[in-house]
Amino acid sequence: MAHTAFSAALPHASRVRQFYALTKPRVVQLIVFCAVIGMLLAVPGLPDLRTALAATAGIWLVAAAAAAFNCLVEQRIDAKMARTAWRPTAKGELTNTQTLTFSTLLCAAGSAILYLWVNPLTMWLTFATFVGYAVVYTVILKPLTPQNIVIGGASGAMPPVLGWAAIRGEVGPEALMLFLIIFLWTPPHFWALALYRAEDYRRSGLPMLPITHGSEFTRLHVLLYTLVLFAGTLLPFVSGMSGVFYLAAAVVLGAVFTAYAWKLWRAYSDTLARKTFRFSIIYLSLLFAALLVDHYVSPLI
Repeated sequence: MAHTAFSAALPHASRVRQFYALTKPRVVQLIVFCAVIGMLLAVPGLPDLRTALAATAGIWLVAAAAAAFNCLVEQRIDAKMARTAWRPTAKGELTNTQTLTFSTLLCAAGSAILYLWVNPLTMWLTFATFVGYAVVYTVILKPLTPQNIVIGGASGAMPPVLGWAAIRGEVGPEALMLFLIIFLWTPPHFWALALYRAEDYRRSGLPMLPITHGSEFTRLHVLLYTLVLFAGTLLPFVSGMSGVFYLAAAVVLGAVFTAYAWKLWRAYSDTLARKTFRFSIIYLSLLFAALLVDHYVSPLI
């Protein structure tokens, strides 16, 4: 009897894992992390805990909804790519109706939380981010232009703005600087991935930059965007938003990222592109963590 009960529970557990996979947990974790940093930077001390928790939950739910909708729209493309062929929608484990319903419920729940327990501005900005990623980027830009990740990067750069708006009820210049940093970070981050996954994208038919303009052109643009990003990360210090601790972290991290981009441009290998992509994730996490530490340490110095 125990064995029968265990066997019966397996399909349910498997279905839960399938729905959870639709939310792209690792991507959403980085989104929520950046949003929380925006909340913490929005006020001198600690933000109101109830508002911060509600904002975190709401942003997580809407981001997860956007990820699920992305899986729905791109299921045929995902099935052609080794990196994404495992997704439940690509394997046909979840139907379109199930996925769309799941995405809609997550978006509705997240929007309701933001509207009722945070503020309407954050709800509308988060919903606009959902539309920007799930519709404008995924449906329109991604199959249309090799600059898809540059234009569509605006949606991915919104999390700290959402966090800031949740606590302050407005979008200030500091939040826009955080937006700019992620916006400039997105192309070198994503093109490093596209370089060593070029065959995947070729099979998918998507006009990614390495396919339409070649590897050397893409590597040059990775370097150029990394240099512009380096300059952009200095803005919080120049504007007085952050102090010397952040400046030191931004310079060191920027130098390492630039070194990766330079090597990638001069002597390409899939291994180096993979390392560059992985470091770019660490880079953004450490950069925003440095902003947070500086926010609390600088007033004490």
